[in-house]
Amino acid sequence: SRPDYTNDDRFDGLFLQIAHQTQGIEPLLDTLFSFLRRKSDFFSPPHGSSSSNASGSGDEGTEAAIAKVNEVVRKHAQIYLEGKRKEEEERLKKLKKQKEQAEEAKKKQQQAATAAAKMTEEEGVIELGEDGGFDISSETMTMEKQQSEEDQNKKGAAAAAAAKPEEQTNNKETPDKEEEEEEEEEEDNSPPPIGNGGTIPNKYVWTQTLQELTINIPLPDNTRGRDLNVTISKKHLKVGYVKTKSEFIVNDELTKPIIVDDSFWTIEDGNRLVLTITKSNQMEWWDAPCINDTPKINIQKVQPENSNLNDLDGETRQTVEKMMYDQRQKALGLPTADE
Repeated sequence: SRPDYTNDDRFDGLFLQIAHQTQGIEPLLDTLFSFLRRKSDFFSPPHGSSSSNASGSGDEGTEAAIAKVNEVVRKHAQIYLEGKRKEEEERLKKLKKQKEQAEEAKKKQQQAATAAAKMTEEEGVIELGEDGGFDISSETMTMEKQQSEEDQNKKGAAAAAAAKPEEQTNNKETPDKEEEEEEEEEEDNSPPPIGNGGTIPNKYVWTQTLQELTINIPLPDNTRGRDLNVTISKKHLKVGYVKTKSEFIVNDELTKPIIVDDSFWTIEDGNRLVLTITKSNQMEWWDAPCINDTPKINIQKVQPENSNLNDLDGETRQTVEKMMYDQRQKALGLPTADE
């Protein structure tokens, strides 16, 4: 059967190489249509048509080519919009489910509180005896039983302390261990890293999937590819400006090895450098892009989902874009969004 070319990823590596060389959407499209114009009859009129037999102007062929391009673009635009619609539906379903779970938990808490209050009220009732007086014998017996149990517990604790005095020394370490456990629990309660990455102050914002890292570096407006000096090697990353050869935005050892041939960079919106780094080991998470980066993330908190900026849900993407904006503002000495 014929493959579904609308979602065929077999040629991604080839197109990534072309994108890396052309460094822009329009140059990439120019390369594609240049190939069709020079190496195919895509723009030629159909064989036997009046245009091909008479004047040879080729208007019919070019119009047909333009119509075909528009048809394909509309098809992929529809696929994109349908995907976004499904993502939004999934997001709303998730929010609805979370809301229902929260309401259910609140309802159970209210039921538990009501039951506890009822039990307390029932335990506090003193019944009348046969003679018409208050019958407190059962309550007195209960209190005596509790007092007896407390006395026995105290005697048992004293005997244990006398028999094993060395346990007192060992117990001195317990508070420290409990404090360490509490600290670990506090760390475990921290939220998962946004986009499975984070912000390296005054450098960049990064996200990741199991397969690759995406590094967003803020740039001055109207920066072009020829203004930058970018070197991506197997274990090292270097990013700087051509005019300042001795100064670099990034010049550090990578946390782990990468696949250089599948890694590339582009400039988006004229003010953002986007590096796509393909991991050699695509079954592990990174705590930071470079070994000297701080702060590093807790990889135990990573969520296995798409972390490319274009693939993030609306709320997460807004957060990452805000981080990017704050980085750019700080680099320019301007106030951040919060300031």
